[in-house]
Amino acid sequence: MEIEKLLVIKTDEQYFNYCDLLEKLATEDEEKYLLEIETLEILIEDWDKKHSTVEDLDPIDILKGLMKSHKIKQVELANMLNISESYMSNILAKRKGISKNVIYKLSKQFKMSQDAFNRPFQLVNELNKSVSNANLMNTTKDMSKYISETV
Repeated sequence: MEIEKLLVIKTDEQYFNYCDLLEKLATEDEEKYLLEIETLEILIEDWDKKHSTVEDLDPIDILKGLMKSHKIKQVELANMLNISESYMSNILAKRKGISKNVIYKLSKQFKMSQDAFNRPFQLVNELNKSVSNANLMNTTKDMSKYISETV
């Protein structure tokens, strides 16, 4: 495979072309194209930092998007990460936070910065499901004063 000279990314089109090329090289012959793969990872990560392509996204939305684009089912991802299917289900349903160990495994699996997954997000649980804008992580805090009488 002929690979063009890799340059600093300057356009969205170039960014998406490099992402496609990286995916193709990584699945084709990773050892043969190791230098190109490492260079692409650096260039793509630099673009991501400058243009915050994932910074505003919820970590779970990012994960769901990655699963969809890589055609990975929930059960398959749980097996890849060596976690239980129920824990994976709870993460995707926002009932549980993502552990540091799982964040590390996700970043390696999808060749992304851990920062994409290491952000707070709103959990949905029995305590806060009826509270709007309740940015709570796992908490045992008494929520009764925040829940309206009509709920």
